[in-house]
Amino acid sequence: MDPLHLRSAGTSLVISFDSGEAEVVHWGADLGADLPDLAILTSPVPHSAIDARVPAALLPQASSSWRGRAALRGSRTADGVSGLDFSARLRVVTAGADGGSAVIVQSDPDAGLTVESTLTLHDAGLLEMRHTVTNDGTTPYQLDELATVLPVAPDAVELLDLTGRWCRERHPQRRAIQQGTWVRTGRHGRTGHDSSLLFAAGTTGFGNRHGKVWATHLAWSGNHEQFADTIGDGRTMIGGSELLGPAEVILEPAGSYTTPALFAAYSDHGLDGITEAFYSWFRSRPHHVLPAASTGLPAGKPRPVVLNTWEAVYFDHNLDTLIELAESAADLGVERFVLDDGWFRGRRDDHAGLGDWYVDETLWPKGLTPLIDAVTSRGMEFGLWVEPEMVNLDSDIARAHPDWIVGPSAVQHKDGGRLPLEWRNQHIIDLVNPEAWQYIYSRIDALLSENNISYLKWDQNRDLLEHGHAGRSSVHEQTLAAYRLFDALRKAHPGVEIESCSSGGARVDLGILERTDRIWGSDCNDALERQTIQRWTGAVVPPELVGSHIGPTTSHTTARTHDLSFRAITALFGHFGMEWDIRGVQGKDREELKRFISLFKEHRGLLHSGRRVHADVPGDALLLHGVVADAPESTPLAEGTTAGLFALVSTRTSAAEEPGRIGIPGLEAGRTYRVEAVFPTPEDADYGHTYTQVQPPAWLADGAEANGRFLAEVGLPMPNLNPEHALLLKFTAL
Repeated sequence: MDPLHLRSAGTSLVISFDSGEAEVVHWGADLGADLPDLAILTSPVPHSAIDARVPAALLPQASSSWRGRAALRGSRTADGVSGLDFSARLRVVTAGADGGSAVIVQSDPDAGLTVESTLTLHDAGLLEMRHTVTNDGTTPYQLDELATVLPVAPDAVELLDLTGRWCRERHPQRRAIQQGTWVRTGRHGRTGHDSSLLFAAGTTGFGNRHGKVWATHLAWSGNHEQFADTIGDGRTMIGGSELLGPAEVILEPAGSYTTPALFAAYSDHGLDGITEAFYSWFRSRPHHVLPAASTGLPAGKPRPVVLNTWEAVYFDHNLDTLIELAESAADLGVERFVLDDGWFRGRRDDHAGLGDWYVDETLWPKGLTPLIDAVTSRGMEFGLWVEPEMVNLDSDIARAHPDWIVGPSAVQHKDGGRLPLEWRNQHIIDLVNPEAWQYIYSRIDALLSENNISYLKWDQNRDLLEHGHAGRSSVHEQTLAAYRLFDALRKAHPGVEIESCSSGGARVDLGILERTDRIWGSDCNDALERQTIQRWTGAVVPPELVGSHIGPTTSHTTARTHDLSFRAITALFGHFGMEWDIRGVQGKDREELKRFISLFKEHRGLLHSGRRVHADVPGDALLLHGVVADAPESTPLAEGTTAGLFALVSTRTSAAEEPGRIGIPGLEAGRTYRVEAVFPTPEDADYGHTYTQVQPPAWLADGAEANGRFLAEVGLPMPNLNPEHALLLKFTAL
């Protein structure tokens, strides 16, 4: 059987069938159209080893003597006895490619199993892979794991993944690749604050703009594992799988299971190349929200400026206060007003009310209509916070249906079954139960049908650590039921946008992002923390999908105090908004805030369509990141077009007296640009706080002109920024 060769955007994927299995012999740099006879890749057989070459298969198998993690694990069950026929020997039945996609079917008639693998190499080089296993036997098959893996080249010697906690999500960690298995396990029942959005292997010291990188992402919102597996002969696989509980998936005869999609990208120019592949895929989706600006892209709905009420009023829902807040928001130029937690029955704090999705008549005797009318009459959309997957014990629905509360026992709670421990005073409603699912769907559907709501902030504020239905682990089914809930509501209300918020950033993955229009990256609005959170969220998720808000002067979650300019420049590089009692922002601060809102509106087309770039700046005291216009060659930038916005950010004091020259990456080498400081300028209130210097660099006051090659290779001398301050720079094409 001839090999399969998929090519796109500088990436090749080559699959050989010489061993009888589907073997990935190359995933990496483009190999061109002509391949040699792949027999030249036959490796030696060492002493004290299997007397045959062991393939690095698309589905590594113990039956082929692969000594690492087997992709497929499970066993037959018969007469209550498990452990029968645990090993499969899958061999290729059919394989074919159509354009950038391939379908490979492998089967083991003796084990009664067939696996169909679908692979698509998208236009920008992002690879999407899934496996479906079908039970062809006559007895049930208990599936323990079906993993999706890819080999990386021998020069991949370092691993980078992300970890974190609440209000400190997605921070990088590195380690050398060594023999053995590095496993990142998520048992949260949701993606998790510590989940690695990106799992990357690369060459020595790979960075933002240099080095080879092979990276994966598992598009799943439940329990999962991501791993790098290096066996004794030196070969390394990276990949991921859904983490299944005991007997969580049992396939009856003819039953099937499909893995979550594994997305994978290769780059020969560092992590920014990985980001380009993901962004191109996101923005090519038919349902992706496209910016409306003179960028050459199709016109769509621009990301509106948001005001969320949580850090403005918390649970204090008073109509007069909220109308004042709406008036203040409209004056600033806000385009979407979101009413957060506290509007429904019995909800005065976080101890009660979840599950009772009715407008509280004591707070809102005329319903939400007076507030919605006040918001929409001022030209803003109205959004509402909900948490449909959760329930308080102190709620009418919990009292009426205790059996709808998720628990570990086969005994229903109304009959005395044990409940899991509480988290934020709440439990999980069992969406696997059809009646519970229908109730939640009906209530949210009614809210959207009866009110002029354009946006849902959909929260989910606890882990699903002890999660069962009818005595069996049910995170898998709960995740699928939640997906069905999103899908059904989107179908019924196609004009309503949904944000995925999960204690902030605990459900950020491409599974949930197929069903939502934005994610809340973190509950932390501290601009210093957000610099790291947004940088690494943005490694995969484009900024138009990542909520980024200006919080109060002193952070609610860290008690740090920052100038408005630092908070605002940080928020610009996402889906911009505010979470703050803006009624008290007056005088120069209010004018400054208006200016930043205008800046976002002026440049959001670029911010939400351009290429993200991150300079490789020595040390970690300074960061330089930005967005450059990604204009196609057929429609080059017109003179006077804003070609790039960059933020120079000081995170702490530096050992050096001055930053020196820093290169500006990502601009066209042969084009000349004018660079100028947008904020702060000497006229701005924050100017004196931003710098510690007797004299600024010569170019800072009046701007400068240089071509892209000079800016990248020589750079510009940067000013001495005080810690936790930022400078916004604009590059105009000449």
